[in-house]
Amino acid sequence: MKIFKSFKILNKEIDFNESIGFVPTMGTLHNGHLSLIKVAKKKSKKVLVSIFINPTQFNNKKDFLEYPRNINKDILALKKLKVNYLFLPHKNEIYKKGTPKKINISLNDKILCSKYRKGHFEGVLAVVDRLMSEIRAKYIFFGEKDFQQVYLIKKYLKKIHKTKIITCKTIRNKNKLALSSRNLLLSQKLISKCEQISKNLFHYKNKILKDFKNIVLLNEYKLKIMMLCDKVEYFEIRNSINLSKRFSKKNFRIFIAYKQKGIRLIDNI
Repeated sequence: MKIFKSFKILNKEIDFNESIGFVPTMGTLHNGHLSLIKVAKKKSKKVLVSIFINPTQFNNKKDFLEYPRNINKDILALKKLKVNYLFLPHKNEIYKKGTPKKINISLNDKILCSKYRKGHFEGVLAVVDRLMSEIRAKYIFFGEKDFQQVYLIKKYLKKIHKTKIITCKTIRNKNKLALSSRNLLLSQKLISKCEQISKNLFHYKNKILKDFKNIVLLNEYKLKIMMLCDKVEYFEIRNSINLSKRFSKKNFRIFIAYKQKGIRLIDNI
C-alpha cells in the first residue's frame, strides 16, 4: 500500500485513467468503513482511502480534540484489505491559502443536524469539494448513516465534479446499533442503551409500514427514547428523497440525534 501526504505526489503516482474508487474517512476505521472499502474493491480496479479529521466540520473544539484516533490500527486494517493507496494529508495541505474552509448552504437545508451543528455541513462540503477537485476518482463512496451529509454532497457538489457518488447501506451490530467511531467513547452500559434506542426505531418503523396511521406514535416513541439517553436533539420523520416534511408510506425516513454522557450519536432508518 502506497501512502501519500500531498496532492502533488498522489496525482503524480496514481493513474486516474484507471477505475479508481475513493473512500474518504476520518479514521478509527470500523466495519462500516471496511464495508465501503469492500464495495469499492468490487466496483473499481484500485482503491484509494483518505484519513483526515476535518477541523472545520466540528462546531465544538472539545469534540474535535476528543474524536477517537488510531492511525496505526487503521493502517494495519487497510493493509489487510489490500487497499492500494492511502492519503494522509495535513490540514495545511487541505486548506492551502485561498482555499475556502466553508461552503454555504441554503436556509432550507439548515434542518436536522445542520440546525444543531452550526457550520458542520459547510465544513464537510468544503473538505469533500477539495478532495474531489484534486482526486479525480471514478467513484466516491459514502455510508447511509450520514444520510443528510450524502444528500447535501449530492445537491451541492454532484454537478461540479465528474466523480460518481455511491451510497452504501448502514452497517449495524447484531443488536441493530449503527456502527460509529464515536461508539468507542461509550461504556458497555451506554452501548446497551443505544442498542435499545435502535430497536425502538426499527419497531416504530415496522408499525408505520404495517399501518401508516401509526405515524402519530412519534411522541410516544420519543418519550421511550428520552428515558434511554441524556437528551434527544431531534426525532423527526422526513421525505427520503428531498428531506422535506411532506412524505408518504413509500418515501418516509426516521431521523434521530441524541446524546449519551455528552457523546452525540445519529441514526436514520
